[in-house]
Amino acid sequence: MNFSEYADYDGLGLAQLVADKQVSAQELEDCARQAIAEKNPALNAVLASVEGQPYTADQPFSGVPFLIKELVLQAAGAPSRSGCRALPEVLTPADSSLMQRFREAGLHLIGTTQTPEMGYNATTETVAFGPVHNPWKQGHSAGGSSGGSGAAVAAGIVPLAHANDGGGSIRVPASCNGLVGLKPSRDRTPTGPGAADPLFSHAIEFVVSRSVRDSAALLDCVAGPDLGAPHSIASPEMSFAEVAAKPTGPLKIAVLEGSMLGTPVHDENAQAVANTSKRLEALGHSLVECPIRLDFEEFAQHINVIWCAFAALFVEQVAQGTGCAADNDHFEAVTLTCARFGSETNAVQVLSALDYVNRITRETAQAFEEFDVMMSVALATPPPVHGTLDQNNPEISAMDWTRETFKYATNTPLFNSTGQPAISLPLHWTADDLPVGVQFAGKMGDEGLLLSLASQLEADSNWQAVQRKLWQ
Repeated sequence: MNFSEYADYDGLGLAQLVADKQVSAQELEDCARQAIAEKNPALNAVLASVEGQPYTADQPFSGVPFLIKELVLQAAGAPSRSGCRALPEVLTPADSSLMQRFREAGLHLIGTTQTPEMGYNATTETVAFGPVHNPWKQGHSAGGSSGGSGAAVAAGIVPLAHANDGGGSIRVPASCNGLVGLKPSRDRTPTGPGAADPLFSHAIEFVVSRSVRDSAALLDCVAGPDLGAPHSIASPEMSFAEVAAKPTGPLKIAVLEGSMLGTPVHDENAQAVANTSKRLEALGHSLVECPIRLDFEEFAQHINVIWCAFAALFVEQVAQGTGCAADNDHFEAVTLTCARFGSETNAVQVLSALDYVNRITRETAQAFEEFDVMMSVALATPPPVHGTLDQNNPEISAMDWTRETFKYATNTPLFNSTGQPAISLPLHWTADDLPVGVQFAGKMGDEGLLLSLASQLEADSNWQAVQRKLWQ
């Protein structure tokens, strides 16, 4: 099997070849490792190679090469450095619950991918390891915080890779790299035992992929609470794979042409929504104007408190665990600035922020009673050039860092606060071949409807034909 043949298959397709004995799992691994050797010097997406990792046979993804982001998720025998210079390349002793489920689904771990420090950026350009390049255009962002995974999947190295999302970090790289990026509902996938509802329940774990069916089938494999999880969510009545394969019927879709935060949106991103609106109407769906709007400053002020509190915890834990100083020799400047802000935040400010999150969650749920799905741009611009979001800028304040992030990832963070599922789909490319994702959000727990609509749009748009430009 050569690389272009390998890359043409999604994860389920590769696993079927193994099951039918048309190729071996070793051949797939060889293709993936050769792709890393040839493509990663330009991408800088894959950090560490791991060997001899176990996986379960006779499962939906058995033998499919897989990469994990070096943040939150842990795999026995693989490093997890969170993009930070202060953390050494120490191999993790045990799997987290989700990693165990990835193995049980048959995924074959072969390496790790880059993340910005602490996952605290919408691009992946670390001091520790250098910038990840967008496979569509060198020198442009691959998104963040799952930028390494996004670039590796788009380049064809693996058909899907681990990602997580605390403010858009699955959907942002999906948009930047022309991928499917599903952020599941809160508590749909496990985060234990080392983390329980990270970022006050704003963060969730899953993958980026190239096909809707891969995302649906893998969600069936990994969904459900882990032992000791503080919360759980009701299981779907039908498997996600089954729902994804069924037509939705006509839907009422609320369309947001710009930013719910009132910030400017690039013409190409606005055009992505306009074009998709026409596609949806042709498919028989009805469109209404989206009523959801947020006050930019109010939203940014409260979410900044939450993010900075966790930045303070991260820096303190890393410094104590390694014995390093909390300084710019070990941490990026913005991380330190936000950590200082977080350490000065009091309990009343944190509780006020959580009270605000509760309010907008209830208000958003009420708005969704009037329609089935909401559509918007995922990001305000196409993938920017490197340096646009500089996490090592010593002159920016914590609040201004949050403002800059929200001006770019303008429509993704709300659904981290509400816990609703949201997905970015590769439905537009600019004139110079940069991907622009379109985001769809659903009601709490209704990933199935999003996956069904995504399958319909996938068949109608045939985005795989565009994705193949990177390896054919």
